[in-house]
Amino acid sequence: MTTHILGLSAFYHDSAACLLRDGAIVAAAQEERFTRLKGDAAFPARAIDACLRRAGIAAHELTAVVFYERPLLRMDRLLETYLALAPRGLRSFLKAAPLWLHDRIHTERHIRSGLADYQGQLLFAEHHESHAASAFFPSPHHSAAILTIDGVGEWATAAMGRGDGATIELTHELHYPDSLGLLYSAVTYHAGFRVNSGEYKLMGLAPYGQPRYASRLLDEVIALRDDGSFTMDQRFFDYMGGLTMTTREFDARFDGPPRPPDGPMTQREMDLAASVQVVCEEVVLRMARTCHRETKSATLCLAGGVALNAVANGRLAREGPFEHLWIQPAAGDAGGALGAAFLGWHRWMRAERRPGGTRDAMRGALLGPAFDASATATELASLGAVFHEHDDDELLARTATLLADGAIVGWFDGGMEFGPRALGARSILADPRPADMQSTLNQRIKFREGFRPFAPSVLEERAHEFFDLTDDSPYMLVVAPVRPGAGTFPAITHLDHSARVQTVSAERSPRFHALIAAFAARTGCPMLVNTSFNVRGEPIVCTPADAYRCFMHTAIDALVVYPFLLLRAEQPGANDPVAWQRELVPD
Repeated sequence: MTTHILGLSAFYHDSAACLLRDGAIVAAAQEERFTRLKGDAAFPARAIDACLRRAGIAAHELTAVVFYERPLLRMDRLLETYLALAPRGLRSFLKAAPLWLHDRIHTERHIRSGLADYQGQLLFAEHHESHAASAFFPSPHHSAAILTIDGVGEWATAAMGRGDGATIELTHELHYPDSLGLLYSAVTYHAGFRVNSGEYKLMGLAPYGQPRYASRLLDEVIALRDDGSFTMDQRFFDYMGGLTMTTREFDARFDGPPRPPDGPMTQREMDLAASVQVVCEEVVLRMARTCHRETKSATLCLAGGVALNAVANGRLAREGPFEHLWIQPAAGDAGGALGAAFLGWHRWMRAERRPGGTRDAMRGALLGPAFDASATATELASLGAVFHEHDDDELLARTATLLADGAIVGWFDGGMEFGPRALGARSILADPRPADMQSTLNQRIKFREGFRPFAPSVLEERAHEFFDLTDDSPYMLVVAPVRPGAGTFPAITHLDHSARVQTVSAERSPRFHALIAAFAARTGCPMLVNTSFNVRGEPIVCTPADAYRCFMHTAIDALVVYPFLLLRAEQPGANDPVAWQRELVPD
């Protein structure tokens, strides 16, 4: 009998769904890609529908549904926190309580309402167990140490343990309010960026600053111990019972109040970014050393929002005690849906686990909706698009030539990525060698801050010629130094001579690999700039219509929606990018 298990995450941020069939991932997707609301926290009705359609089943055919956390435990933390702070946290409590009562407390009712014809088991995992499961079970390793770090789940903010075969065991936890994720988010807020989306900006800003506040953070704000555990002085923070992340005490010690989101960027924000990044890396390294000491494992599996900090991951790969790292590509809350599904399969269904050799079970993280040629042609035609169909060889040749001639190309092919990184299915591609390519992409395509770096996608077999990598990096989750003398690639080289690398294999991504190879044959350069197919404030595109809309509202020169090629000069009408920017929600 075939077993289908649906994992869900929802009601905080990055709601998602993941479907397993007999323990293999069939599909996974984030709700934001369908609603076009970045970080959408709503019940993932559209993501669920996409997963069920991919599997060709209805909800009543599901064996079990697993939610990624225990809502009553989270509510317990909320209530205990507000009672401990009363009456100071009253305003925050009055604002949050209706949301918790409506969404979180009635989670089971929401799920059963959203899956109207499902009458089967509804199971609940703990938040960091879901992260741990997402880190270990899809990995290629039979056994490994596990480390999860994020803002907060029910009570835990970090956890470590071990995975072995079909079991995971978490042995150590750090508890709220002491949280590396919340510390990083607090500085994100103070630097004028949006919490839960601006952390990437802070990481990109860090090389522009000096860590002159790092000692102040470590001496006064966070009491860090040798094992990586720490205590945070809550006088500096207001996330427990207030409506902001930092307090006036933080203002006083860090040279002023938070930067207004639209205010000028100053050296202070750059130095704050550099400082908290140094602290983050030190905490991660100490936690990893403790995890290694406790487990004696040669391999570490990582998940949780902090595992998306590719700079910290790079240091851990180069300086940490582990021989190998495996990082869940959807390391944030979206990946909790995947971990919950795996817990349903291995823990509750007691299924065996057989890792698949050197490759993981994520299928390149290309787990979202795909569109065949007929559906794509119908959708593009309905929009009035002008497009030309090509066979593989011709399409790759024409696209590689366009890129070699300096064109910026939207690339849409196969299943959509699961997780925050574009990996060659919903990507904007360009030549990494022109000196002005980074500014062109930031200003004319992405509509975002000029300091934001771009990532290279490089042929896996040639990556070590250009980057100081300790292992492959298929999910763009490790920042590595650019090798001296390897060439000049200004569009992907950050201020500190590093790059967030994606290694592209012919096995995981055959067509994307073939495109980079075709570009290399013309230019001698075996890499492309790869940035997500979206603009600032918008989720990555999901459908051909999303891709065409983004193409028409930006300065992208050509669009490939496999197997079709669209050229800007042939498209009817003109669009106003500035007007479109005004429609987008700031990130």
